[in-house]
Amino acid sequence: MIKIFNKEIYSKNIMAEINNSHKIKKIVSFIIGLILLAVAFNVFILPLHLVSGVSGISVVLKETMGINPSSVILLANVLLIIASLVFLGKKYTMQGVVGSILYPVFVQMTSFLPNYIDLTGLETVVIAVSGAIISGVGTGMVFKAGYNSGGSDIVKKIVSKYCKMPMGKATIYVEGAIVLLGLITFGWQVFIYSVILLAIVSYLTDKMMIGISDHKTFKIVTSKEKEVINFILKDLNRGVTSLEARGGYTGAKRKVLLCTVPTRQYYIVKEGIKLIDPTAFYIVTDAYEVSGGE
Repeated sequence: MIKIFNKEIYSKNIMAEINNSHKIKKIVSFIIGLILLAVAFNVFILPLHLVSGVSGISVVLKETMGINPSSVILLANVLLIIASLVFLGKKYTMQGVVGSILYPVFVQMTSFLPNYIDLTGLETVVIAVSGAIISGVGTGMVFKAGYNSGGSDIVKKIVSKYCKMPMGKATIYVEGAIVLLGLITFGWQVFIYSVILLAIVSYLTDKMMIGISDHKTFKIVTSKEKEVINFILKDLNRGVTSLEARGGYTGAKRKVLLCTVPTRQYYIVKEGIKLIDPTAFYIVTDAYEVSGGE
């Protein structure tokens, strides 16, 4: 019992250190991310009537009923915070409270920008992609700082939890419903651009959070283990680890070689393995962060 208690304390201490490390930097990143989201909304997304998330609902209501978008976002976020408390609990809800309040405030503060930024001469697709890129970068900065901006993320989490489905599938259903609302209100062109917006924002958010892969990890099963190790160690001057493994079907013991190389050496490693052992089995995955050793 004492050991379990100590483990819990240790775990809490680690989480506290993670949350407190680079705290100022995270707060700055969070604020800048929210500002970028607000700028993208007012300058690019709102003028084109692009629809995504709670912001998309505010676009529809502004067009059909003339309601101020920041007011819609704030009201929706407050209601969703209450829903989050009821269905998801305090711990999850606290992560989005600040963002849920600050984002509509920044939307209101930057609402004057379209008066000073003239995009009349630009193609619609350029405006849509520009807004998507800025939104994606902003969302990634917010998430990477350990926060979120509330809104439809809360709905996705509730749908995922109570409908017993993966978060990705819940995202498709929630965002799909909102984008369809845009189709009904604004037509096919806005629908297509909204889908493009969603795809780019999703892609860039992931890239902002985990980075762009500059390394590749090889897992290699070969009958010529020594030759492959020698090639990696001496010809490429990279590290390699030999792991014990057992075949799932035959039960035979095998070695699995594990090595991580810069992406620029990916082709050389692949071709080298093929030359040494044409029958070798290998898997290549992206490595987004490499720390320690070579």
